[in-house]
Amino acid sequence: MSRTTSRKQITRIVVGESRSRREDVLAVEEPLEIRVAGTPLSITMRTPGSDFDLAAGFLVSEGVISHGDQLSAIRFCAGDTADGENTYNVLDVTLAPGVPRPDASLDRNFYMTSSCGLCGKASIDAVRTRSAHPVDADPVTVTDELLTTLPDRLREGQAMFEKTGGLHAAALFDAATGTLLVLREDVGRHNAVDKVVGWALKEGRLPLSGTVLMVSGRASFELVQKASMAGIPILAAVSAPSSLAVDLGRELGLTVVGFLRGSSMVVYSGAERIVVTEAHPAESHSAEPADSTQKAMA
Repeated sequence: MSRTTSRKQITRIVVGESRSRREDVLAVEEPLEIRVAGTPLSITMRTPGSDFDLAAGFLVSEGVISHGDQLSAIRFCAGDTADGENTYNVLDVTLAPGVPRPDASLDRNFYMTSSCGLCGKASIDAVRTRSAHPVDADPVTVTDELLTTLPDRLREGQAMFEKTGGLHAAALFDAATGTLLVLREDVGRHNAVDKVVGWALKEGRLPLSGTVLMVSGRASFELVQKASMAGIPILAAVSAPSSLAVDLGRELGLTVVGFLRGSSMVVYSGAERIVVTEAHPAESHSAEPADSTQKAMA
């Protein structure tokens, strides 16, 4: 069994029918401490795997680095337990000469749970990091038909979710051709996105202009922030965005798509990038509020 999954004995109950004991496969969740030049910066709860990508993507998201040549090396730290055993849960990042270390004076606490990439931030203002790769001028467009194919393609690529049912995923697609560039899974959506961004950094692909980031679940503020920091102009999710995510998307000129399911979607910002393949009747201006899954593109 790999470090990404673990087998546990469970009791399965079907009300009024049966009770049985069996072994089940669960997604592993372990802490990862990220250090820069030996100084602890962050602890995040993640699924082991693509840890170097996760660390690199996290540093991009936090504005520490913005290009691959600013990263010199990443290594796991040995001897981080009392008996000297390497748990592969602590890694150290070496920045390139001349790249400033993260500002230690910032009022931050970078402990992150697997459900929230910003829970340790002192304030919302602290995460409005200025991106080195602004997306507002990105001329990319994508057809609505191509967008509707992405959720199924994301799901098809989730090998670990198929085994455990307990992992989120993020995938990067070329907006023009629909080509899948990379897909990563993790117990946390923000970690999966950082793994995607870290892969792109190491491949020399930043900024990620002309791409679509597809995520499982909802589109939160921190995912819009991470997309912006990597120069990704379009973020799509199968569920709803938060109000703050929409506000930030509009502020940054980033396209935010939610409720991308079947043949429909809701566009909350940057609708000019979505090419509609067929003419539709003029939208209704009824005073009655629309259901969230039936909202017109805004």
